[in-house]
Amino acid sequence: MRRRLVDATSQEEEWTPSFDITPEEERRELMQRAEQALSQGRLEGDTGAVAIFARASRLPGGASEAEAGLSRAVAAVVRQAEAALADGRFDQGARLAGLARQHRPNDSAVAALTAAVGAGREQAQRLAEAARQVEAGNLISPQGVSALDLYREVLASDPDNAAARAGLSTIEQALIAQAEAAAERDDFVEADRLLSEAAALETGTNLAQNASVLLIEKRQRRADSLSDSILTALDGGDFDRADALFASLEPVAVDGAVLDDLRRRIDNARNYASFSPGDRLVDPIASGGQGPELVVIPLGSFEMGSPNREKDRAANEGPRFKVTIARGFAMARAETTVAQFQQFVNATGYVARAQQVGKATVYDEASGTLTEKSGVNWRHDHLGEPASPDLPVINVSWQDARAYTEWLSRETGQRYRLPSEAEFEYALRAGTETAFPWGDGNPTEMVGNFTGDGDRSQTRRNWSNAFSRYTDGHWGPAPVGSFPANPFGLHDMEGNVSEWVEDCWHDSYQRAPTDGSAWVNPGCELRVLRGASWASAPDQVRSAFRLSAPAAAVNPRLGFRVVREL
Repeated sequence: MRRRLVDATSQEEEWTPSFDITPEEERRELMQRAEQALSQGRLEGDTGAVAIFARASRLPGGASEAEAGLSRAVAAVVRQAEAALADGRFDQGARLAGLARQHRPNDSAVAALTAAVGAGREQAQRLAEAARQVEAGNLISPQGVSALDLYREVLASDPDNAAARAGLSTIEQALIAQAEAAAERDDFVEADRLLSEAAALETGTNLAQNASVLLIEKRQRRADSLSDSILTALDGGDFDRADALFASLEPVAVDGAVLDDLRRRIDNARNYASFSPGDRLVDPIASGGQGPELVVIPLGSFEMGSPNREKDRAANEGPRFKVTIARGFAMARAETTVAQFQQFVNATGYVARAQQVGKATVYDEASGTLTEKSGVNWRHDHLGEPASPDLPVINVSWQDARAYTEWLSRETGQRYRLPSEAEFEYALRAGTETAFPWGDGNPTEMVGNFTGDGDRSQTRRNWSNAFSRYTDGHWGPAPVGSFPANPFGLHDMEGNVSEWVEDCWHDSYQRAPTDGSAWVNPGCELRVLRGASWASAPDQVRSAFRLSAPAAAVNPRLGFRVVREL
């Protein structure tokens, strides 16, 4: 740089050197400073590349180089403005756009930027409102004004808008947090819903998916804990607590089959002492041996008695009424056998009614009638001969049957008794409503031991009143279980021997209990007989048929079976 020394005004005055810079030199210095600012990204302000290039372009000579630099600087401004708009920094983008417009108003890129700023102003308003909705907790509702709806409106016109996409990520994270909070409250239904909403945002992350996996694991742990608590409550007999815990488990359970199994176990524990309908059980006898095999009878309701239109209906079979069996019980699968009654007598020395009076009734082949015979008791069959151990015990009174049930109760620690009349008919019908357990007409297959026109006694006698085209192969009681079991798993409910039940005799069902319990009056003399016997005519095989007898009566057509309360 050329320097010229200015003369001092006097010898005594101090002097200061002064330098003059030529326009060319100044332009080169400005261009150098502008390029440096441009390379550093400093575009705005007096020290920014745009302003410096603009000053350089106004100096005489060399304007074209400065104008070219200014164009490059404006292009950089446009790029910065576009980036700012994309990031949601609308104020910065608008400011940069104004700077670019000031120097290159006719540039196509600047014109596009100006248009983008115009559109971005509305987008910025949406983004700002969306941020406010996020702050207010209105993430996905109300519809149309939620943060989600606003962000989606922005993305509809600007799919790459970073601020809107960041907003979706914020919503996703907030929904996941809400889902986790819901899971802590055991509200897994709400947690599932929130995670589904989060996954529907499609932010490109695995956050919602990972949260769903963790939620399932947490839900399973909670369900397992509740299931264990339910089983503990059942073991302790606390059925009300088990029900309350089950109510908590229902919205938590992942596996519906587990839920169904627990519901069944709770119901069975409450109603069947943890057995299930159809289960078989045998109680040990304290003095040795085992009690009769029992089957758990399902609870339910039925219409007891016969309808008015039923053929051969008796007046004592009505009025028909609904009975609901609400207390669980198990019934002996077969009638009490000679061997089982022998076990009782051997253990107790009990003397049954027929032994006390020294006689009982037998079937007389010669006359074809029932006649009394001395020396006959429960040890004999219908002919008065020694009975096989597997035959149903006969010639036992109601008192004899009750004595046997009381002994079973003492020996097993369980509550044994005779069935109520309602329990007997319910078990005999086993879900049927027809006149007979198999339907309304004659049996078409072997179903039980009762009178058929094909039956023959030892002397070839036949029945005068019997089912046509039917034979069961027995004249007299058959070994228990000789015929198919009914749907409840019980044998010989509709034949073999009639059976004592607990109830006193009433000549109608007026005021009869509707809960399946026995209808007993203190001091009653007559008890109820239910079920057909080997000698029963067709009208007596009907499910509703009933008879009465004194409690001391013994008969070769009459036995009993037991039930056990659960």
